[in-house]
Amino acid sequence: MRKLALTCVILLANLISGYSQNAEPVLKTDVPLDSIRLSDPFILADKKTSMYYMTGTGGRLWKSKDLRKWTGPYQVIRTDPQSWMGPKPMVWAAELHAYQGKYYNFATFTNKAIRVGNDLDRRASHVLVSDKPDGPYVPMKDPVYLPADKLTLDATIWTDTDGKPYMVYCHEWLQNGNGTIEKIELKPDLSGTIGDGKILFLASDSPWSREKEKDGTDRPNKVTDGPWLFRTKTGKLGMLWTSWIYDVYTQGIAYSTSGTLDGPWVQEKQPITPPNYGHGMLFRTFEGKLLMSLHSHKSIGGKTIRIPHLFEADDSGDKIVVGKAY
Repeated sequence: MRKLALTCVILLANLISGYSQNAEPVLKTDVPLDSIRLSDPFILADKKTSMYYMTGTGGRLWKSKDLRKWTGPYQVIRTDPQSWMGPKPMVWAAELHAYQGKYYNFATFTNKAIRVGNDLDRRASHVLVSDKPDGPYVPMKDPVYLPADKLTLDATIWTDTDGKPYMVYCHEWLQNGNGTIEKIELKPDLSGTIGDGKILFLASDSPWSREKEKDGTDRPNKVTDGPWLFRTKTGKLGMLWTSWIYDVYTQGIAYSTSGTLDGPWVQEKQPITPPNYGHGMLFRTFEGKLLMSLHSHKSIGGKTIRIPHLFEADDSGDKIVVGKAY
């Protein structure tokens, strides 16, 4: 189990090495989606500009009019070097959300120069704002959204049935030993948080994820990754989230029996996609087709790369059904 955990950490470290949001990227045009190397791909379909905007780990931006040919990457994140993030933070799992006339960038920032807990990198979910979907995205009022001594990641936004916006995020398994997915209320303008976080479910609640104990027996994997909220056309509230089956990245899903974030959340018994896909999100094309964006892993020359993919999806029933590759 410790060997698998260490392997996951090393893989992730290799993937994000050099992902400083301050480095200037080299712009490319007409790049096919499967030629882009990107972890945690997130796509905003912006009707105002009739453009698709894709971001993810690294925090950089790609643009497309048809989801087939992309231009980028653009540098769009502008953090404060005097903040806890430091001058060159790593950026993970960025998301773009249009909300009440502005655009918000939900991302995870890591400052390796600050140590917390058991000598872990300072890491937290944060929100930046822009007047345009292609940025630049800059800090708002609150310097932190979540406790400084708590390692959090992969934040997203959800407006619940009470009409309030919430940040939904993971508490890092490296710190608590059993990753969680939690919620915390956001201020009306998303410039900070209100109150304390609340656990929605644990990594160990998963009936499908697995890793090995020291004695060789199976136990649920400890990783929670990439929450994404949605409602089906029948009104069912669901959440995509990702973990592992041994060394295979795997896309799971859960549904709230109450129809609210508070749940209780019931985990589906089986993953929702084939093996080696994860960190999924859903968006609708300008033509109305529902698609799932996620990434796969591939080893080339001894290095692991992540490749974005699109799958068709159907939300007409109580549960999401994933179809063929788009």
